[in-house]
Amino acid sequence: MTKSQDINKIANFLSQRDIPNLEVETLKSQYGVTRFDVCVLFGGSIITGGNLFAQAIKNQIAKHYVIVGGAGHTTPDLIKVVNELYPELDITGMSEAEIFQRYIQHKYNVQADCLETKSTNCGNNIDNLLSLLDVHKINLQTILMMQDSTMMLRMTARMNKMAPNVLVTDFSTYQAEVEEVNGELQFTEKIPGMWSMEHYISLLLGEISRLTDDENGYGPKGENFILHVDIPSDVDAAYKRLSLIYPNLIRTANPKFA
Repeated sequence: MTKSQDINKIANFLSQRDIPNLEVETLKSQYGVTRFDVCVLFGGSIITGGNLFAQAIKNQIAKHYVIVGGAGHTTPDLIKVVNELYPELDITGMSEAEIFQRYIQHKYNVQADCLETKSTNCGNNIDNLLSLLDVHKINLQTILMMQDSTMMLRMTARMNKMAPNVLVTDFSTYQAEVEEVNGELQFTEKIPGMWSMEHYISLLLGEISRLTDDENGYGPKGENFILHVDIPSDVDAAYKRLSLIYPNLIRTANPKFA
């Protein structure tokens, strides 16, 4: 296997999309419903997540729309991209939820119903979301979750642990493919606000270490933050090969932004 094949193998495992698009007709055919109870965009995503979230709002795919995200390790990158795209927007001191809200208001003239601005990691993203919905007395039986592709699987594993009776549908905010050209890794398509290649690889490797259910992971045998996740043998093999090539890119958990 080549480096690009191993990267894509891990990425395809992590970047779940349970539905092919954000059309109401797809919900009707796949679930027999016309709207989810809640559609949520989580901070930590690149700016293209805001584009898809705005599309979901315009398509009226849910009854309620929420953006969740405080300030974490991804916030400086989001601020940089929005400042480059729309320097006229003042986003100084804003949480990721507030930045995404300002972005979709400015670009698409839509907005979320509720913002959660204190979350800094996967665990309290979910916990704070559930608390917010409870405060607003929003009945939650079905949810469409939108998150950065590298973190989608872990977010779902946390939601399934904390709200096992809720039907969760995933829609990762991008699906990237990597190729090697003249010895250099590059993305096959341009994705708005996409991570640098080095940071993308770091995110992928960091997720597998977190999802691995052992004493160092986030599953029941470790921190017990998430439900057990089965990692296919070919994905684990790809992770081990890349870890030997990029030992310095395995992202360790930050206690503040785990």
